[in-house]
Amino acid sequence: MDRLKNNIVFVISLFMVLVFALPGVLYPDQFFSFATYVHEHIIALFGWGYLIAAFLFLVFCLYLAFSKYGAVKLGKQHEKPQFSYFGWFSMLFAAGMGIGLIFWGVAEPMSHYLNPPEHIEERSGEAAGFAMQYSFFHWGIQPWAIYITMSLSIAYFSFRRGMPPLISSCFYPLIGDRIYGPLGYVIDILGVFATIFGIVTSLGLGAMQITSGLGEVFAFEAGYMSTLTVIAVVTVLFMISTLSGVDKGIQILSKTNIVLAVVLLFFMLLVGPTVYIFNIFTQTIADFASGFLTMSLSTNPFEGYEWTQAWTLFYWAWWIAWAPFVGLFVASISRGRTISEFVAGALTVPVLLTFIWFSAFGGAAFDLELTQGADIAESIAGDVSVGLFLLYEHFPLTSILSIITILLLSVFFITSADSATFVLSMMTSSGMLNPPAYKKIIWGLVISTTAAILLYAGGLEALQQMAITAALPFTVIMLLMCVSLLRGLRYEFRVEGGPDQS
Repeated sequence: MDRLKNNIVFVISLFMVLVFALPGVLYPDQFFSFATYVHEHIIALFGWGYLIAAFLFLVFCLYLAFSKYGAVKLGKQHEKPQFSYFGWFSMLFAAGMGIGLIFWGVAEPMSHYLNPPEHIEERSGEAAGFAMQYSFFHWGIQPWAIYITMSLSIAYFSFRRGMPPLISSCFYPLIGDRIYGPLGYVIDILGVFATIFGIVTSLGLGAMQITSGLGEVFAFEAGYMSTLTVIAVVTVLFMISTLSGVDKGIQILSKTNIVLAVVLLFFMLLVGPTVYIFNIFTQTIADFASGFLTMSLSTNPFEGYEWTQAWTLFYWAWWIAWAPFVGLFVASISRGRTISEFVAGALTVPVLLTFIWFSAFGGAAFDLELTQGADIAESIAGDVSVGLFLLYEHFPLTSILSIITILLLSVFFITSADSATFVLSMMTSSGMLNPPAYKKIIWGLVISTTAAILLYAGGLEALQQMAITAALPFTVIMLLMCVSLLRGLRYEFRVEGGPDQS
């Protein structure tokens, strides 16, 4: 049965991805038009659902952490964590945010400042505060709550209950042995489908920014062919990494990511407008906290709904599409930690680092824009991928900073693709922790090829649209997953006496 399930999930998943991606090569204009049509209808009909679901995931995580279930270990009660806190946090950050944070660290605050919702005057102080507040919101607590929900479910049912580390395993309390039949296959296939387009969006962003950075350093005009070359080169590198395994490849690369990111962050904190940055950080924390509930549940139907569609709803769908990949990977590195420890760690350290990152780079851009007369926002309006590199032009060591950033982006690209190929191979191999090498190679090529196809068909917009489309069915799956996990925990306490008896 395992071999049959391997073949069914693997073959059907691969076929579905090819069916969706191939028209992007043969009929790029029609493909982009169709993707736009589907995307617009999903947002119009179900956009509010993404907001409610993300908020419910956060409530669910906090409830588990502060309830009696918080003492439950993701594994047997005597097990110890496999990785140190530094290694664990490094891999959490690299898998969860990575490329996107580098891409949007300057571009998002400047984009909101230049084009805020219609009720806010553009290029105003109010627009600047709004830009920072929503940058924190889009990259803060809710994304990690989505990841945690998935990770906890997979880790609990696989490491504690002895089931395969698959998304379908998380539904045993609801559907029983049917997880081993067609219904289980459908759940895992939808997980693969969402994972592909979630990771492809991030890798497409990374390839665009690497190309833009190389163009700035070596003075050439970045285009599709240069981006394609970057994808090809990095594909070779991450294929080498993924075949070396999680312990050797991903952990080493993740720690390298953190070191490079910290170097850039400290440079901006020390050389940039330090006091201004920390003033922005403090003020934005206050704005974020005071407006959190409103931001979490408001679609702005009377003013600014189109802005909410383009930004917040896209982000929430993107995080949900990423959830199978990040959830499975984070679960695999979190064995031995309690639910409370896991929730507390994932909701604080990566989130705090993200807030500091946006304050440093977004704050430095605002200092140049508002106090020194530089026109950063207008300069990146046509190509957001150059935002960080345009910021560097106003600081010493411009070329060195750009080269470090290109290296950081490349390592993030490799790490994300490395993790994704491992997770996809595991998902299509009945949860094998050492999936066959040929599946890693196939999924690695599929990821890179799909990113190239979507960039060819519609660029950044096509990437965003496919992420939102893939996330819709998986939102329902994740909501049901919460019910299933809670039922499993209640069974453990009611029938087995809780974690002390495990």
